[in-house]
Order: sequence, then C-alpha cells, then structure tokens
Amino acid sequence: MATRLTFFATITLGLLLSSGCAVGPRYARPQAPAPPEYKETPPNWKPAQPSDQVLRGKWWEVYEDAQLNGLEEKVNVSNQSLKAAQAQFEQARAMVRYHRADYYPTITAGVSATRERLSKNRPLGQFSGGITTNDLVLPVDMSYEPDVWGKVRRNVEAYRTNAQATFADLEAVSLSLHAELAVDYFQARELDAEAQLLDSTVAGYEKWLELTENRYKGGVASAVDVAQAQTQLETARAQDIEVKAQRTQLEHAIAVLIGEPAPSFTLPLSALNATPPVIPPGLPSELLERRPDIAFSERQMAAANANIGVAKAAYFPLFNFPAGAGFESTTVINWLSNPSTFVSVGISAVGTIFDAGRRRASLDQARAAYNQSVANYQQNVLTAYQEVEDNLAALRLLEQEAATQAAAVAAAEHSLELSRNRYTGGVTTYLEVITAQTTALADERTAEQISGRRMIDSVLLVKALGGGWDAASLSKLDLTSRKPYAPPAPPSPDPGQ
Repeated sequence: MATRLTFFATITLGLLLSSGCAVGPRYARPQAPAPPEYKETPPNWKPAQPSDQVLRGKWWEVYEDAQLNGLEEKVNVSNQSLKAAQAQFEQARAMVRYHRADYYPTITAGVSATRERLSKNRPLGQFSGGITTNDLVLPVDMSYEPDVWGKVRRNVEAYRTNAQATFADLEAVSLSLHAELAVDYFQARELDAEAQLLDSTVAGYEKWLELTENRYKGGVASAVDVAQAQTQLETARAQDIEVKAQRTQLEHAIAVLIGEPAPSFTLPLSALNATPPVIPPGLPSELLERRPDIAFSERQMAAANANIGVAKAAYFPLFNFPAGAGFESTTVINWLSNPSTFVSVGISAVGTIFDAGRRRASLDQARAAYNQSVANYQQNVLTAYQEVEDNLAALRLLEQEAATQAAAVAAAEHSLELSRNRYTGGVTTYLEVITAQTTALADERTAEQISGRRMIDSVLLVKALGGGWDAASLSKLDLTSRKPYAPPAPPSPDPGQ
C-alpha cells in the first residue's frame, strides 16, 4: 500500500512541477507609430509643463457651465446604455471567476439508496437469482486535471484580458455618452441663440411691413414693396419655426441620455455665450494610454494571443486524477461504520491521435484572429491621431473664421442701415432693403453657428484625447470580486494647477 501511494505521489509531484510551463507565444504589444508632436499643436502650448494636463475625470467642468455639469452627472446614474455596458463588464468578470475554477479539483457528493431483486434466469442466476438486496451508498468523488501544458492558465489569461477589454469598452461608452450630451447641449444653446436672433428679426420685419403698408397707402410705395416685405417676414418666421423644431429634438435626445422620459424633461432656453477653453493635446505618444477604445483593442490582442496557447495545448495529452471515497452498505445500521468505507484513486492520460486536421485548423484560426486584432489595433491608433488632428485644425480654423465672420456681420449691418436710410428717403426700392436684410440675417446666423461649432469641436477634441482616462486603471481592476462594479469617483483637479 505504501509503495502505491509513493507511486501516485511521485507522478502527481512531477505533473505539478511540469505545470510551470505554458505553451503558446508570450504576449508583447506591437509597436505603433508615435509622431513626436501633433502638426496642429497650438503654438502657445508647452508640453513640458505637467500643469497643462487639465483633463481630469469630470472633464466637462472645464466649460464652467453649471447646467451642463448637472446633466452630465445624471448620465452616470440613469443612462440605460451605460448600465448595459456595466452589466456586460459584470458578465466578463464572472467568466474570469468561472474559468479560474479550473485550477482546482471538482468534488461532488451524493447519496443513493436502491433495493433490487435479481432474476434467477439471468446468467449464473442459479447462484444469486431470487435474492433481494439493499444498496446504500454515500460517495464523495473528486476529479482533478493538472494544468500541465498551461491550457488553463492561457484560458484564464484570455478571459482576464477580455474582461479588461470589456472594462475599457465600458469607459469608451461612458466617454462617448458624456461627449454626446455635451455636443447636444451646446448645439441646443446655439439654436437658442439663432432662435433669439430670428425672434428679433421677425419683430423687426413686422415693423417694416407696417411701414411699407403705410407708405403704400400714402402712395409713396408700390404694391410690390408690400408683397416683398410680406414674403421676407414669412420666410423669417418659417426659419424661426425650423430652428425651434431642431432644438426640440435635441431636448428630447438629452432627455434620453440622462435617462428621463422626453415628455417630462425641459431644457430651459439660454443662448450660447461662451468660447471654448484651451484643451491641451499632450504628446502623441501619450494618446495610446489615454484612449479607452485603443486600450480595448490592445486587450483584445492580448486575449487573442492567449487563445493561441489554448489551441496549442490541444496537441498534448490531458491528465486526470480521479478519486473517490465514501460509505456503502446494505443496512442503515452499519452504513457509516468503518467496514463500510471504500476508497479509490487513479490516474489517466488521454491524447488525440487523429482528428483530420481539426487541431491544426483551430490553431490557424487562433493565429488569424490574433493578426486581425493587431490590424484593428493599428487602425484604431491611426484613426485616433486623425481625430485629434481634425479637431485641433477645426478649432484653429474656426477661431479665424469667427473673427472674419464678425467683420462680415459688422459690414452687413452697416450696409443694411444705409439701405434702410436710402429707402425711407425715397432714393431706392424696397428690393435693396430686402437684399441687405437677407445678407445681414445670413451672416448673423452663420456667426452663431460658428460659435456652436467651436464649442462642439472642443468637446470632440476632449473625446479624441480620451477625456482624461488612463490605461493604468486596467491593472487596478479586481476581476475576482463578486461585488457589483461601482465606477470610482473621478479625481479632483489639483488646486495648485
């Protein structure tokens, strides 16, 4: 008996020691292009100053808009898409715990009781046939498959990195939702400014229609002037209605983002009166650690790499240590006594000899999936650089366009004033006034739209830069806890910065 136990202990120890190796390639993040600086970096930005990193957690607070801050806070609490992403992360985290269980033996226990009468006509029934027996069994069985080739470790690694990818995706969803809310908010504010402009324009056109009608009654103006003034007024009214319709739809979209029914939500009117804050882009090399969508792609690469190891492990035999113990008796009286005990222990090894290329196909698929994830990662990096450059360029050019448009508005207003004076003085027809009014209104609306685009592009730049997120948070995740995930409170900005 001692010899047998020594034999099994030696085999077990050897298998456990050999489980230190794991087949499959070691993961290393592929190199990604990292330009030394952005082409559109603002000239007054100094990357050497740590205080320039102003994006922190609640990045929307850089706009210093209390109403926007209140709406953004509701996204974390009530947005249903964000809750769905959190639930998806909980699923991924549960799968990590599920596959970690493969490190340990599986133990089952049960109880059975049977009463059986054997047939006399069964083979050799003349010796035992006709006998009625009881069989009471209380077994405890154990099955343990040692991780000799690292298949379990690679599998756990794949699910762990997949959970980290799911967390990065959760952060990407959160960033996208917060940015979408800010974009809708500033667009609504820009439409409020346009509506305010059109309201005042309609009021002015009504007065000019009245003036034209009076001049017509006095024989100074023609019926054509009255018709033109009426047309101008109704056109402005139609534009006013269209702007308010667009604004209403944005209000409904904001309601959905903050998790409220559209009929019960109202966004108070407030014309846009702000300029975008300075958003430091940082260095291109930092972008890879600041965008959650890039972290998602990178973690998917790591998971695909681990799956190659899982596929390779299929080429090696599987070892198993079955063991069982318990009590078996024909009567309840001596069921749990020492003579009723039974014990069994064994070892088995199973390997696939022929599978018609199934394992090779599985390994080829795993390698192709890894190559796909590498290409996706590289593409996401290139797209990230593009988005940052696009929005940096847009902010720079829109600032110039805003200054030029302001000059155009001033010139149009001066031209309108001259035309009105010429008309009231009887020097020209009302057509000249209409032309000047149309030009002035178009320039003023364009100026308001440029202001809105500047705010929106600043939000898109924040989103392109990752919103202050840091990939280091992935290493701090507790993927084995059963507690519901709760997003950590964003760090507060350093008062000294």
